[in-house]
Parts: sequence; C-alpha cells; structure tokens
Amino acid sequence: MKYINLCIVLFLSNLLFAQEYKAFEALDVFELEYAGDPQISPDGTKVIYRRTGFDIMKDRSRGNLWMIHSDGTNHRKLTQFDGNEFQARWSPDGTKIAYIASTSEGSELFIYWVASGATARLSQLENSPSGLSWSPDGKWLSFSAMEYVAPPVIAKMPKKPKGAKWAATPRITDRFKHEADGQGYLKPGYRHIYMIPSEGGTARKITSGDFNHGGSLSWSRDAQYIYFSANRNEDWEYDFRNSEIYSVHTQTGAITALTDRNGPDRNPIVSPDGKKIAYLGFDDKVQTYQVTRLYMMNIDGTNKKEIKTNLDRSLSNIQWTSDSKSFYCTYDDKGNSKIAQVTLSGKVTKLADDLGGTTLGRPYASGSYTASTNGTIAFTYSQPDRPADLGILYQKQKEPKIRTQLNEDLLGYRTLGKVEELWYTSSYDGRDIQGWIVYPPFYEKGKQYPLLVENHGGPILNYGDRFSAEIQLYAAAGYIVFYPNPRGSTSYGEAFGNLLYNNYPGQDYDDVMDGVDACLAKGITSEDQLYVTGGSAGGIMTAWMIGKNNRFEAAVVAKPVMNWISKTLVADNYYGYANSRYPGQPWENFEGYWKFSPLSLVGNIETPTMVMVGMNDLRTPPSEAKQLYHALKIRKKETVLVEIPEASHGIAARPSNLITKVNHTLAWFKKFTK
Repeated sequence: MKYINLCIVLFLSNLLFAQEYKAFEALDVFELEYAGDPQISPDGTKVIYRRTGFDIMKDRSRGNLWMIHSDGTNHRKLTQFDGNEFQARWSPDGTKIAYIASTSEGSELFIYWVASGATARLSQLENSPSGLSWSPDGKWLSFSAMEYVAPPVIAKMPKKPKGAKWAATPRITDRFKHEADGQGYLKPGYRHIYMIPSEGGTARKITSGDFNHGGSLSWSRDAQYIYFSANRNEDWEYDFRNSEIYSVHTQTGAITALTDRNGPDRNPIVSPDGKKIAYLGFDDKVQTYQVTRLYMMNIDGTNKKEIKTNLDRSLSNIQWTSDSKSFYCTYDDKGNSKIAQVTLSGKVTKLADDLGGTTLGRPYASGSYTASTNGTIAFTYSQPDRPADLGILYQKQKEPKIRTQLNEDLLGYRTLGKVEELWYTSSYDGRDIQGWIVYPPFYEKGKQYPLLVENHGGPILNYGDRFSAEIQLYAAAGYIVFYPNPRGSTSYGEAFGNLLYNNYPGQDYDDVMDGVDACLAKGITSEDQLYVTGGSAGGIMTAWMIGKNNRFEAAVVAKPVMNWISKTLVADNYYGYANSRYPGQPWENFEGYWKFSPLSLVGNIETPTMVMVGMNDLRTPPSEAKQLYHALKIRKKETVLVEIPEASHGIAARPSNLITKVNHTLAWFKKFTK
C-alpha cells in the first residue's frame, strides 16, 4: 500500500514539474511589484526600500517602505501606514529613518525610530518636499520645495453681480517654461531649499531669489553649508542647459557659486572627510549627446579637475567610499546597467551588472543603489524575466545575493518569453549594432513566427536585457519581438550617441532595417510576417520606416513627432531643440526641419497604420498624431486614430493604459495577419 501511494505521489510530482505554466496575461500587470530606492544602513546590516505595486481598483501605482536585514531575514513592512511612502533616508548614526509620506494635507516629513518602531510627523508644509538629506550631526534635515507666487495680471475686470456665473478667470503666463508633460500647467513660483530640526519644528527657507534651487543636497561636515545645483545666472531661463554648483550658509543664507563653466554641473557630494566635493557634468558643446563626466574640487571650489577614466560612458549616481579615496557610480554599457568603483586616479572597477527593473513598461535603464561605510551595496537587481528585486553585494564578492522574490508568487507560475542578444553589422558603415530578440513563451524551434519590431524612444536612450511587461505581452500573443539599439542609443559611447547630430532620423533607420534582415536570415520569421511599432522617438522611427518602405503588413505609430516645425514650437520643451538637434530655429532652417519630418514621407505610405496618442500629451502633442492620421485619411489609406483619455506622454503610467496600448496594437496587427 505504501509502495502504491509513493508511485502516485511520484506520478503527480512528475506531472506537476512537466506542465507548462500559462503565458503572461494583461491582468497580470496589476499584480507586478518591484523594489526601488534601496537605502542601506550605515553599518550595512539593514536595508529600507520602497515596495511598489498597483491598485487594480484605483488604476494607480502605490508604494510603501519595507525593511529587511542584509542577510535576508526579518523582512517586514516598516510602518502601519497604507498610503504612499517614499525617500527613506537613514540618520548618520543609523538610529532613525526620515521619510516622506502622502497625507490628506499633502506630502509631509516623518521620522521612524529603529529601536522602538515609533513614528512621528515632523512637518506641516505648504508644499511637497523632495531631496531629503540629513546633516552630519543628525540634528537637521534639508529638503527642497516650491514657493508659489501670484500669476501676472494684465487687465482688471469689473465686479460681477452677486450670484452671477461668469467664465473662469483667464490663465496668464509670461514665463519661458510654463508647462511640463505629466504635470500640465506649472503654477508660477520657484524651488527653494529648507531645513528643519530632526526632532520637529518650523521649516526655515535658506535660499533666496527668483531662481530654482534643488536636486541632491549635500552638507558640509560642520553643518554650516549645504551644497546644491542651480542656475542663478541672469539669463537663466534662456541659458537652460547650464547649471553650477553652489553653497548656501545655513545661518546667513549667503550663496556662493563654486563652478562657472558653460555646461551642466550637478549632483555635488561632499567627501566623508569634508575636504572635497565630487560632482557630475560636462563642457557643453551643444550637440545631441554628450557623455557626463566625473569631477572633483576642494570644499571651497578651488582646484577643479576631471577624474579622467578610459570609460566612454556617462557616469551617474556617484557616492564617496567611506575613506574618501574613491567613488561608487553607475553607468550603462551595451544595454546593461552597471555599478562600479572609480579611484581618484580614474581606475574603473566594475562591481555589479543588472542594475534596473523599476520601469515596467519597456526595457529602459533604471534602478539605484546605496553603499554602507563597510562597502556593502544594496541595489535594485533585475533580469529579463523579473522586475527589480533587492540585491546585496558584499565587498570582495563577485556575485550579489538576491534577498527578495517579490514576483515569484506570480511569475513563478508563468512561462515568459526568452530574451536573446543579437549583434549584426550595419550595411551603411560596418558598425556593430546590438538588438534583442524575445521569443514566444512556447516557441517551437524551426517554426517561423510573425516578427514585431519595437523601436525605443529618446532617441538618446537604450533598451536592454531588462524586464518589460509590454514586450512580454507581445511575445505571449505569438510574436517574436525584435527591439534594437540603433545609432543614437546611449551606452555605446559619445560618438555613437552623437551620430544623430543634425541627422535624425538618419542612418538609424538603416540600423533597424538591417536588424530586421538579420532576423530573417536566422529563419525565425518571413518577409510576409513583419509588423512595426514604437512610441515617442520610436513612433518617429516607425512613421519614418513605413514612409521609406512598404515591407510591413501593419504599423502602430504611438505618440510621434510628424512635423518638427510644428512640434518644436508647441511641445512643453519647445525651446530645447535648436542647434542641439537641428541647426537654428524652425523659421531659420525650414528646409532642414522639414527634411527630417516623417510627414514629408507620408505620400509614400501604403502600410495600414494605427496612430495612438495620449490626450494630455504635452511632449508630442495630439496635433502631431493627427497630422499623420488626417494625411492618411485624405489619401484614403487604411488608418485609425486611438486617443487615450487622461494619458500624458507616458501612456503606460497607469496599468490600464499600458494594457490599452498593447491590446490595441495586437488587435490592429491581427487584422492584417495573413
């Protein structure tokens, strides 16, 4: 009898292990979670991180603070608060944690005492804080917040009769930048730096003037100065690419500029010994892409020098080591994000791969890390089949320890598409080009599948071997997905990224088409099963591709720029294109702007095309998408316009809109499947 029962158990076990779990589904998006903003304690024994998920009823992301010991034990929610919590920061002695939480009255500062688990609200602020930072003695917290001012008044209106229902007061602005995608109209005002006692009290503004101050804040060892980045130049609105490093005296409010070159200087970090300041920036040559470099100066701004490395990559997220003799930093290399250590002489040692996993829509670079005084690093670790988990890297160890499995309860029971790296040669100039292929979850080798090309945005961005809900949903629908990093993509050096200077779209089109041909050469698809999509710069490329050839069965052009002349003067960043993208302003270079506008090719388009845009998009406004749709309707070509309500440029910011985007794309392609 025992033998029979054992056989039954073994049979059922083998059946369980042999089964293929179902593919990733649209509603699974709401179940995804990821770790973000990990903050390791000074002694390296504990980590606070923000655990972000999605509320299916409210269709919004939500994030709470969680604590875990570095060895993976005692994993728990930090507080009993159910609302959004973020920007947790350890006190220098590791006994307290400052953080920001949303309340019914707006975002406020809170303190958590590690020993007792008690929490207390510190502030009653008029506007939401950001950039939270402790003073070295633990007595103060600094942050930045907006201070709003009254809008301009041009004409005085007569008094309306009592009870009359007149039209609303007009919105008047005289500012250079007055709106931002995802935020809409920007109320007039300026960002200032404040400080507040860490035991609670009144927040005091310490900066002055009609300028914006903020970013990362770093204190002097004696807590007499705070260092920050801003642009306080007289013509700061028009000199928008420039910024300097400043100090502000915490008692007198005296502000001193420590840098003075033409270019962005930002992210000042005071060394642990209090003698040096490290910062990031570059000398602005006014071009499409420039590598961000690492600099160092004395605490008083003297003896500025670049920490020259042989790494032709942009550095970010710098942090001093505890001995003040080197730095930690991050960089992207060939579609993968790294953590590294850089000595004062410029020697770079890579410490970890696979930083990322905090952007779930498409496989863009993301993620963050912090290091303790003993060199233990906590970071967001991601693989192509998982969003970010918490990784711990101990000193002198080559591989991180993964301390969370936030999605194992879901993705452990899904069969995902396999991600494969693809390198191929440019037919234009012989350069090596990188792309990625994602196979359907139940891929059968030797069988041909429809190919879906997914072009990335930016165009100064990169795709990589990172988790992507959108691309996994495309693969689950039976497509082989190809997503390339053509010229102009970051993580391949300044020269490669800057190949789009005064030439966009240009040979990046050839790079994408060469990738399509490379997929065909692998025998995984056929010429009559090609589909193409992309958003933002990816929408530009998609529109450009179908204007250049008729090889695709169908296309979905999402949130594109169709006409550089009109887009440049109506977008929220209307002032940022001249000379860095194309020579001169549109009225000075009409022919050049038109030459690179996909609308100039619309007379060639025969491909059935869906046009998609968020109705609140201020970066590539709906008027751009409508130009393509209306032109195709006039030409009686197969087309449809999909306008997504309440969506800005980041359509996938709400889970339901991510699903809307994917499902409409798949439905359109299915309509034209042979």
